[in-house]
Amino acid sequence: MNDSRDSLPVLVIGAGPVGLALAGDLGWRGRQVVVIEQSDGSIYQPRMDFVGVRTMEFCRRWGLVDAVEHSPYPRDYPQDNMYLTALNGYELGRESFPAMQDEVLPEQSPQHRERCPQHMFDPILQQYCRTLPSVTLRYKTKFLGFTQDSDGVTAEVENIDTNQRETLRAQYMVGCDGAASKVREGLGIVLQGKPALTYTTNIIFRCPDLVKMHDKGKGYRHIFVGPEGTWGTIVAINGRDWWRMSIIGSEEKRIPTETEIRSAIRRAAGFDFDYEILTVLPWVRREMVAEHFGKGRVFIAGDAVHLMSPTGGFGMNTGIQDAVDLSWKLDACLAGWGGPHLMESYEPERRPVGQRNVAEASRNLGRMRSPGENAALLDPTPEGAALRVKLGKEFAAAMTHEWHTLGIHLGYRYDDSPIVVPDGTPVPFDEEMTYTQTARPGARAPHAWLKDGRSTLDLFGKGFVLLRIGGDAPKADALLAAAKQRGVPLTEVALDEPAVASAYQRKLVLVRPDGHVAWRDDQLPQDPLRLIDTVRGASH
Repeated sequence: MNDSRDSLPVLVIGAGPVGLALAGDLGWRGRQVVVIEQSDGSIYQPRMDFVGVRTMEFCRRWGLVDAVEHSPYPRDYPQDNMYLTALNGYELGRESFPAMQDEVLPEQSPQHRERCPQHMFDPILQQYCRTLPSVTLRYKTKFLGFTQDSDGVTAEVENIDTNQRETLRAQYMVGCDGAASKVREGLGIVLQGKPALTYTTNIIFRCPDLVKMHDKGKGYRHIFVGPEGTWGTIVAINGRDWWRMSIIGSEEKRIPTETEIRSAIRRAAGFDFDYEILTVLPWVRREMVAEHFGKGRVFIAGDAVHLMSPTGGFGMNTGIQDAVDLSWKLDACLAGWGGPHLMESYEPERRPVGQRNVAEASRNLGRMRSPGENAALLDPTPEGAALRVKLGKEFAAAMTHEWHTLGIHLGYRYDDSPIVVPDGTPVPFDEEMTYTQTARPGARAPHAWLKDGRSTLDLFGKGFVLLRIGGDAPKADALLAAAKQRGVPLTEVALDEPAVASAYQRKLVLVRPDGHVAWRDDQLPQDPLRLIDTVRGASH
């Protein structure tokens, strides 16, 4: 056994999108990080295909927007959601969405959501990590276990090709190793919630000409409703020839046979056609959140701490938010200015967000299954036609909640964080479909376009930023001096622009490296050093 005792700053277990995002953000900060991944990095069954607006804001930070926009997913492919009895059956309803090239920016962000399936998105993050000299990706390396002490973490890994084992020593370790997380298991942390909402089966099949075989036109998602209720979906994975059929299933644990799978594909289409099944993946739809998000010097993120129904596309996007929250805090502690309680803030900030998003995903599942039984759904009678119109309107009205989720993606807040200083303003309503920007401490700092063409979001990332807003904003020399005394990186930015003043509502706003507001006021605090100590996790 090779024993390497040189201590790494950060060891990341798992090179899915969350692990890669964490490594990328740490590498962007100049931090050395090693990522351990058991697979070779290939994606055979893309589980994610939706990159949310907040994740795109982070991609903007990393310089990856162009790469996502130029992924192989066709920019001119319409993103309609259709509710059907079959591809050549009745259309019950439809929510039309433009192709990505025609998507309009929301007023609350410099970016919009993107369609970039996991087998296209992961390689973008992977390539980004490879451009960062401080990031090392080690594929085909199995994580075996770990121990930790007050100074660091000792992990054992094994090269899958050679069976050679190695001991790695790190100051911190983060498990981004998915639903069956060995890191979570090693910490003795349990998941709480509902372990099985449905036993679903995904089938990726190839058929280049499927769109030409029916009259519904191009669309991203097709949801199939039968007399028994909603039973399956087909989505356009790559906008060309790859399709993902999902047999939704029930709480009963069973895996469909190949005959049943082919029967389901035939039923969804409504006709016989030639196709090639590429992969079949049975999986369990869950509603679970970990009781804790870490212990000591070991933390967990992504699917390792929250498992949710994919209805809404929140899973990966929530995990990348975890990664960005962890990254700046790890960087601060490694740099020496992070306080002794900074890492303790990860759980109270991110666990409520995980609970919120998991619950909303389950509500979306309920909306998708809302039609229930309708025995006359397919009847070629006036009564059947009337039922289809009624059900279609009701279903479309319910489902629009899932397609418009700006509030979920941008509206998460750290209201009860120990490193956020409340300003006494009322708690805003937690919006789901829409989002009203706020610079209330704990919230994501609002986007506003600056006169030079940048977004306010472009100002944030590497360290703390103090915005001095308006021509009469008080001088902040005492706060800058306090930050310098504690070694906290703090940049002062003076902005005298009406759009910024309107969005931020205060003359002084302190923004954290993750882009969330830490404090705001119209006057400097009486004790600037105390404020700095609070936001860096040095005081309770």
